[in-house]
Amino acid sequence: MVDVLSQIGAVTRELRIDEVDGEKFHVQSLEQSYPSPIDDVWDAMTSPERIQRWFLPVSGDLRVGGRYQFEGQAGGEVLECEPPADAAAGSARVFVTWEFGGGVTWLAVRLTAQSGGTTLRLEHVAKASEVPAEMWEAFGPGATGVGWDGGLLGLSLHLGAVEGSLAPSEAQAWAATDEGRQFYRGAADAWGSAHAASGVDAAVAAQAADATYGFYAGT
Repeated sequence: MVDVLSQIGAVTRELRIDEVDGEKFHVQSLEQSYPSPIDDVWDAMTSPERIQRWFLPVSGDLRVGGRYQFEGQAGGEVLECEPPADAAAGSARVFVTWEFGGGVTWLAVRLTAQSGGTTLRLEHVAKASEVPAEMWEAFGPGATGVGWDGGLLGLSLHLGAVEGSLAPSEAQAWAATDEGRQFYRGAADAWGSAHAASGVDAAVAAQAADATYGFYAGT
């Protein structure tokens, strides 16, 4: 059993549209706190042996300038990698390209040590012009956002931030269970709320959330 509702409620989600030199960017962010010290969360994020226990197997050179590849998923270049300098009050950051299906986006993850744990903030940035218009119109931010929700669920279970157990190899089958559908419904609706909060008509955001849920739950 996985405490789905606790995990959905533990994540803060945001969508904003930034403009740089006349180019628009979709910026999706997720934030969650974990009851683990920053050095442990950092190790869970950067150790290949631990990454595969909550996300996917990864290969490559996980240093600045190196390239990485997740099995069956995205790969890219490590642009920044700053480990925590102080386990009590420090911060850490990873910044990589996220390359998949011929497209290039950017992923930044920042850790901040807090009293009793660590806060993780993930930002996924994509040029609006390179996101297929039909995909954005159909699914909105949920297409990628719900996928990151799944990643944070895996990390939460790995770090003991939420009750339950779910191996990455079980995730696809789990999506078809009542519990899995509850998770994807909740995550899709949460991204629908973030979509609407960005200024999109609420009915359009709700329709995109329904389509996102259908995609992930296989309905």
